[in-house]
Amino acid sequence: MNKKTFSKNQKDFTGGGIFSLSPRRGSTGKPEFDQRIEQLVADWGGGENSELIEELIITALRIAEDEVGEADLKLFNRSLKEMQATSHVFAPYERERKVAVYGSARTQPGQPEYEAAKDFSDKMREHGVMTITGAGNGIMGAAQEGAGRESSFGLNIRLPFEQSANDTIIGDHKLLTFNYFFTRKLAFVKESDAAVLFPGGFGTMDEGFEVLTLMQTGKASVFPIVMIDAPGGSYWKTFEQFIREHLFRLGLISEDDFNLFMITDSVDEAVAELLHFYRVFHSYRYVKGKMVIRLHRNIHPEAVAQLNIDFADIIVEGEIRQQSALKEERNEESIIDLPRLVFKVKRCCPGRIRVLINAINDCDV
Repeated sequence: MNKKTFSKNQKDFTGGGIFSLSPRRGSTGKPEFDQRIEQLVADWGGGENSELIEELIITALRIAEDEVGEADLKLFNRSLKEMQATSHVFAPYERERKVAVYGSARTQPGQPEYEAAKDFSDKMREHGVMTITGAGNGIMGAAQEGAGRESSFGLNIRLPFEQSANDTIIGDHKLLTFNYFFTRKLAFVKESDAAVLFPGGFGTMDEGFEVLTLMQTGKASVFPIVMIDAPGGSYWKTFEQFIREHLFRLGLISEDDFNLFMITDSVDEAVAELLHFYRVFHSYRYVKGKMVIRLHRNIHPEAVAQLNIDFADIIVEGEIRQQSALKEERNEESIIDLPRLVFKVKRCCPGRIRVLINAINDCDV
């Protein structure tokens, strides 16, 4: 697996939900102000997305009209600034695959989990995959150390008790500091192509459940989630036991939901899982009830026929067809030439979608 295999377009992490939003500009309700905003954006150089820039300004003016209090204004303002800073920092690296690494800040150098995190990110770096961490010490520092400064992003959080960035990422232009956890979480999910969790505390659990919830509810595209124990460890095995004995036994989740994550105590197995996910599969999005799966290369027609048999339970009507891009995908020019698998899909089965992606990657090409 080489770096070229991982090249990609700027993605919609929702799988088409953002691209499907109406681009039509709103109105202040006052034509003269609408014209002034339109002219301002034109003079500034809003480009092909001018209408969306205009709508942001209109939203700000509506907030002023509502006489929102100072505290909320600071919240809105700071949140948007943090999202803008994130986009600015990640934009030059949009074609690079990235893995988010979570885990305890209290793990010490020399502990098995620390060494495993360092080894994991080092091996991902060798395959051209960058690492994103919370920029702190412990597991975060280990992963940053393994990835190296050039292949790292740090998403630090400002806390009442100061969390300083680790030695690898401090001072780097790819280090961001957030005031709010929710904007930081958005940055992690939006910019990552996989998530790896090492043992950790409340924060690690929170981030793990966040990603699982977004995928299970269809608010984020399915990507690999791997939970790595220390060699011979039982942290994540105990987690899965809790999930099975309580959530699953009580009918609060389904059997297919277990396909959304993998538990291992082998770094090599974790690396292989992430690389395999993008072997043939590139990305997907939904277009008018159809699932459009983009591939790095065509698969054999017999393999497509087998997919239709094996995944008939999630096909609403018709069949899976291999074809070129749909006209609605013209806003993703850099991947327009990739072959597609297109079909009408049930939208309530992310676990089965994960299995389908595995099957596609197992196809001989």
